Amino acid sequence: MKVISVIKKEWFLVGMVLAILLAALFPNVGKSDGVLHLDIVTTLGIALIFFLHGIGLSPSAIKQGLKNWRLHILVQCMTFVAYPLLWLIFGHGLQAIFPAALAFGFSYLFALPSTISSSVAMTSVAKGNIPGAIFNASLSSVLGVIITPFFVQIFMGASSANVQILATIIAIAKMLLLPMIVGQLVRPILIHFMERHKSVVNKVDKVVILLIVFNAFSNSVVQHIWSNFSVFTLVLAMIVCTIVLLAIATLIPWLSRKLNFNTEDEISALFCGTKKSLAAGVPMAKVIFGTNPHLGMILLPIMLYHPIQIFYCAVLANRYAARFNSAPLPK
Repeated sequence: MKVISVIKKEWFLVGMVLAILLAALFPNVGKSDGVLHLDIVTTLGIALIFFLHGIGLSPSAIKQGLKNWRLHILVQCMTFVAYPLLWLIFGHGLQAIFPAALAFGFSYLFALPSTISSSVAMTSVAKGNIPGAIFNASLSSVLGVIITPFFVQIFMGASSANVQILATIIAIAKMLLLPMIVGQLVRPILIHFMERHKSVVNKVDKVVILLIVFNAFSNSVVQHIWSNFSVFTLVLAMIVCTIVLLAIATLIPWLSRKLNFNTEDEISALFCGTKKSLAAGVPMAKVIFGTNPHLGMILLPIMLYHPIQIFYCAVLANRYAARFNSAPLPK
């Protein structure tokens, strides 16, 4: 009975482990364009999350989130200053212990923007500052279109990528802003329904995250990310990714408290500032590196970092969420 009670209480973390195991056993089921078409399902799930955010957020909360300039500076500095500094400090060491292409893959990882979907979803699960997370995750993605190729050129000598900024902004708007705007428009109609079914609504983010984990791990298994390199190289690369994540995930809360952030802002800073975007990283890499035969090795760090960050941040989100008592949605 105690085991069942623990599983019910920690069903999200149990689900994370099961998602990884299922991806290892049945990758063709969870892969993009697989039987479940999780690439489409998770995209719709993300849209649903933002739609629900649009309903749940009061206009005053949105305005407050946009004005929180200290939060915005911290998140963008962590993404585009702290991470690149890691390469400047430890780059030579990474080149000494890894093959050149894999070592430069870490410089590419450090240059990437933050994620949008999982950053906002994790912030929502942890009961953090959702408007602040939405603003910063979106801003990071737009800035990354310019900053990432710039850093790649500095770190690796690659030519700049011809990425269409307007197309990126439009894509972000369709994925993020449109569902939120629709949610805001129907807020007066659905806000009371959400309050009555809050226990169910609060589980939507977690379910979508579990599907994202299943999809991400399934794709990595299908693409043989785990078999194309020696076990030692894979383990060492995973250790480096984990150390980097833990270091940044420790630094951000420390800085947040030094800056007297409230818990909600600390959560937003943590989940936006630690993430690196696989969704943006893969297509940008294809443009930047073209037909480079070492593209798979260059992408390995972000492929490893992506599921690690989702799993660890999900654990942190669950811990933060446990600190909050349920409260009615803002009117």
